[in-house]
Amino acid sequence: MFRTMIVAGLLTSAGMGTAFAHVSLETQEAPVDSTYKAIFRVPHGCDGKATTAVRIKIPEGVIDVKPMPKAGWKLETVKGKYAKPYSLWGETVSEGVTEVNWNGGNLPDEFYDEFVLRARLTGDLPAGETLRFPVVQECEGGGTARWIEIPAAGQDEDALEHPAPGLKLLPKK
Repeated sequence: MFRTMIVAGLLTSAGMGTAFAHVSLETQEAPVDSTYKAIFRVPHGCDGKATTAVRIKIPEGVIDVKPMPKAGWKLETVKGKYAKPYSLWGETVSEGVTEVNWNGGNLPDEFYDEFVLRARLTGDLPAGETLRFPVVQECEGGGTARWIEIPAAGQDEDALEHPAPGLKLLPKK
């Protein structure tokens, strides 16, 4: 019995190690037509090297993006046209932030940090589905981890080596 508990505990720990080994969102579900605070957790560098940049692609239907500055990091945003116009507080918007980049910092491999932005999840997003935020993590010496894989319909995210962080969309409140 005791041996079975130890084996089960080791298997659970091994599974948790892989689940937390990639860039992820702290809050992994939110209702559509709401404001969402996205906290991207970066748990390690690239092959032992420090993280020096984090770039996040903003998916369609996520608007009014405002990233939080980080001491010691340069913050840049890329703006572009949306696929369609959206309503934001009674006004129509057709362009905005499509990518957020923090760079020039130094996050050693043995440390963990968070990168934060606030955004509006439009009411047009499909409740019940998972919205993906592709992330590219750059490290010293030119190393890169591309957390950009999006599971195909019916595919388990755990089958992916570098899954993009996902946000399950809940019905509007």
